Amino acid sequence: MKAADSSPTFLSRLRFEHIFLVIFIVALILRFFILDLKLFHHDEAVHAWFSFKLLTEGSYVYDPVYHGPLLYYTTASMFALFGDSDLVGRIVPALLGSLMVLLVWPIYRLGYLEKYGALIAALFLAISPDMVYFSRFLRNDIFIAFFTLLLLVALLYYLEYGQRRYVVVAALAAGLGCCSKENMPIILLIFGVFLLAAVMLKWVHLKKGWWMDFILGIAVMLAVGSLFYSSFGAHPEVLWTGAFQAIEHWTAMSSQQRLGGPPYFYILLFLLYEVPIIYLALVGMMQAALCALFLWKRRRQVDVVDMSAPVVAGVDEGAMLYDGADPEMYSEDAAEGCRMPEPPEMVEPANGGCAESSEAGFEATEFVGCQEDRAGVDPAEEPAGHSSRPKSLLSGLIARTSDCCGDAGRPGFDRRLGFSLFCIWWMCASLGVYAIIGEKVPWLILHQLLPMIFVAAYLMTRKKATLALILSVFLVVMMAHVAFTPADINEPIVQVQNSEELRELFSLIDAGNKTAVTTESVWPLPWYYRGDGSEKITYLSTAADNPEYFRDSEYDVIVSHNPDGFSAVPGYVKTDVIRQSYWFSIYDNGDRLAEYYFLRNGKLGSVNWNIFVLPETTGGVEIPVNVTV
Repeated sequence: MKAADSSPTFLSRLRFEHIFLVIFIVALILRFFILDLKLFHHDEAVHAWFSFKLLTEGSYVYDPVYHGPLLYYTTASMFALFGDSDLVGRIVPALLGSLMVLLVWPIYRLGYLEKYGALIAALFLAISPDMVYFSRFLRNDIFIAFFTLLLLVALLYYLEYGQRRYVVVAALAAGLGCCSKENMPIILLIFGVFLLAAVMLKWVHLKKGWWMDFILGIAVMLAVGSLFYSSFGAHPEVLWTGAFQAIEHWTAMSSQQRLGGPPYFYILLFLLYEVPIIYLALVGMMQAALCALFLWKRRRQVDVVDMSAPVVAGVDEGAMLYDGADPEMYSEDAAEGCRMPEPPEMVEPANGGCAESSEAGFEATEFVGCQEDRAGVDPAEEPAGHSSRPKSLLSGLIARTSDCCGDAGRPGFDRRLGFSLFCIWWMCASLGVYAIIGEKVPWLILHQLLPMIFVAAYLMTRKKATLALILSVFLVVMMAHVAFTPADINEPIVQVQNSEELRELFSLIDAGNKTAVTTESVWPLPWYYRGDGSEKITYLSTAADNPEYFRDSEYDVIVSHNPDGFSAVPGYVKTDVIRQSYWFSIYDNGDRLAEYYFLRNGKLGSVNWNIFVLPETTGGVEIPVNVTV
């Protein structure tokens, strides 16, 4: 009989876990499917080439122009295990992007996300166009995003249980993040400011002896950074020069605005690729603000009523912020760990709250006190400020917020609201920082998108979750377009991407014995013709103004810049112009932005090459290459 009673709960929980697992599998497929579909981006080729040099020559010295050392050591390790190729170079970013979905699970298990919120947050991480695109991309930013989320999970567990092992995990995440890219200290500062404010406001209570754990964490983080930045002891001088070099370089880049843009640059990218997420994040912000307001007003009323009540000895004043929990757990003499209420799975929800039934599981989830269907309610009996027929879906979501926040004593409520407020701070601070920084590049959107996803997942009722699923169609379409179009795409998410037209050039180089490159812009050729393949290419930038240099027909293929290079070479056949690299051009599309938004067409900005080949190489017939003059 006892087994029969527990069976529905087990099955319903299993169904929830199955859905989460399916989302993770989808994330894996989207990141690993035809991972080498597109040629390496300019930066990817540079990173892969340095990693190849590290593997073959054992040489690496930190240079802030190319960011932190972790990417190079991990990529070189992958090359050593599986061989050097585009696909292998992208395996680690794809894996880290997939694992970010799994990191939503511990946040949910601690009670900071409800079931619907956890599933929607995981889904957005899995199918977001930016998350998928830059998970299939050999750059440092997906490393930073993963270590940021790992750091968050470790800190939440430390605040929950106070165990030193979580400090070590958090320190490793912070240290490896700092070894990935120079913007990790910005994230640490954002996290630290909120934690300091939470402690001062007594929202969070640190365990006794926390400062020893803090010192341990700093020591672990510094040890990890010292190993990688010193090239494992080969270049110890970097330990005292590297930080100054990084600050000097990136301050100069920001003021120079080599790749500049307006402060609202990233907002435009959100509107291009992440419309459902930014829309639901705005809804989540309003819901969180209203919940905080409702709770503050209710507690003020309680304070007025209980002003004459005696104070319980030994109970810390800040503990009263957590309704529904035992006051003893917040005393200064309490056991180790953060003074948090029990997660919803461990405590029986109070009536009238917006909690999930701990016995009903996912399928039978019921939002008591904020029911979506209010049919049969007499409008005359509706509480003030509530309408039985909201004028719009958005107004309905906001109007029901007071119902969802109706029970200030529901266990876990403050935990979720507090987490949402943190994510709002994290999101707004990130948006502000990257709006100010002069260097505007598309991959930096990841550090603003990550907290926005969790803000969007706040108070995820059934109707809000249904809306999120409907709007996700937009994410799927845009993700498929930017990540799986096997051709050059006219999108701002792309910046200096090497063109697919280069494959035609690769075929010509492979067919010949020697190729001359007379342009200063040579990437990605050093990567694609590395090792023994480098013998096929000679870089002759100084010959750019002397076509007579090639009269003896020593080279089978000549690559020259267009329009500044050769227009003709004696004895060679000129093929059509090809793109070397390309980018979205605001100048060519600025007068048709509305049309562009829906059609995504128009002219690309590009660097072009003239290609010349010997007649015997082509059989006297010009090679058909896409015209891009």
